[in-house]
Amino acid sequence: MFRALHPVPARPSGTVRTCVLLVLLAGTGIAILELVREQTGTPGFFVGLGLALLPVVPLMAAFRWLGRAAPAPWSQLLFCFAWGACTAALIAILANNFATQWIAAATADPSEADQLGSVAIAPVVEESAKAAALLLVFMFRRRHFTGPADGFVVAGFTAIGFAFTENILYLGNAFVQDLADGTGVLDSVTAATFFVRIVLSPFAHPLFTVLTGLGFGAAAVSARRSRRIFLPLLGLALAMGMHALWNGSSRFGDHGFYVVYSCVMVPLFGLLVWVAVRIRRGRLQAVAGELALYAAAGWLAPAEVPALASMPARSLARSLARRSGGRAAGRAVARYEADAVALALLRNRARRGGLREADFADRERELLDRLWQCRTTAGPALARAAVMEELLPPGLDPSEPLRPSDPFRPSEPLQPSESAAGPAGPAGLPGPRRHQEPSVRRSGPWTPATPAGPSSIRPCVLPGGDGVR
Repeated sequence: MFRALHPVPARPSGTVRTCVLLVLLAGTGIAILELVREQTGTPGFFVGLGLALLPVVPLMAAFRWLGRAAPAPWSQLLFCFAWGACTAALIAILANNFATQWIAAATADPSEADQLGSVAIAPVVEESAKAAALLLVFMFRRRHFTGPADGFVVAGFTAIGFAFTENILYLGNAFVQDLADGTGVLDSVTAATFFVRIVLSPFAHPLFTVLTGLGFGAAAVSARRSRRIFLPLLGLALAMGMHALWNGSSRFGDHGFYVVYSCVMVPLFGLLVWVAVRIRRGRLQAVAGELALYAAAGWLAPAEVPALASMPARSLARSLARRSGGRAAGRAVARYEADAVALALLRNRARRGGLREADFADRERELLDRLWQCRTTAGPALARAAVMEELLPPGLDPSEPLRPSDPFRPSEPLQPSESAAGPAGPAGLPGPRRHQEPSVRRSGPWTPATPAGPSSIRPCVLPGGDGVR
């Protein structure tokens, strides 16, 4: 007798997940706006909203600058901001209020309940709610989570959104109090709150949550399952500890806030800025190193590699393309740059063991095919940008490998034992073969998605020209 098999539920598609998240964000957004407006009143809400908007754009620009070496999609970053501003803020307000009321009822001391809640409850609830956005991106958008820099940026945008809503609440309540007391502008609680939260410490919440983001980023490139679990939890624990120290600074005496601010927060902020710059520089170096292997195999022109590893050269290449072929050419170069950087970081991540071989091969083939189709437009623009930025070594002719009549054509896959370009990568990921003949072998364990002949390749060429001159 055969038993009927229970049907296995299908995993929700990306469209279903997107719709669910949009409904969740819309629902929590409406709820948090109404909750904040109810607590602050309509005048206080609009005053708080206007003042809380001031640091949002500069903070976003700072975190976007860090991620420009391999920019994440704006849709992902806006999701993180919306999660922090809506869902995480709503969870934090409801959970903190419930916990504070419970502690007050148990101890019969409301003031002690407020202090205990701000030090012991709020850091745990708020950092966990913000970390949920990072977890969702880590689980469902691993393609865009390639290292610590991505964790840094995702965490920053989530924390900016959370701080935005929190600032509306604090500034709105302060304004209502000033209206009731009839105080002047300079002596008002609103001015003091604005100075502390917007001028002195706009980076406080991003500073805490970035520690969680670095944990997720380190886990993304880790080969061990235990580290992929432990590192995010360690980052979350550090974020909670720093948050608790910041909230409890007023309990260290009359000058406790200034001591913690000057001796802990400012040095840590400087340290994380240094780490951010190092991460950005290291990512560009990784791009140069990994793309040099693909250039040696003929997938890229040698002149393109230094241009792709330089942010000014990338910007100049897009500008040259727009000037020569219009906005379509600029967009083509931007896509080419994004795909090339994604390819370099993919190989770098696989080299560290943070990616399965099958996933690496499929994604690499996809990116190489996309690069091949648009290289006729993007290659000359990048080569010219490299020349204008003086990035090429002496003796390198940037125009030689870019002849449309003699394209680089992939042939059969390169076997691991045939690798001739420096040290091999991880198991199953050999280094590309050196370019020695017009028909260049393709590196790695994949096969071409299109035939080798040039007629099968459809370059992204603009009408009326063969590229950017």
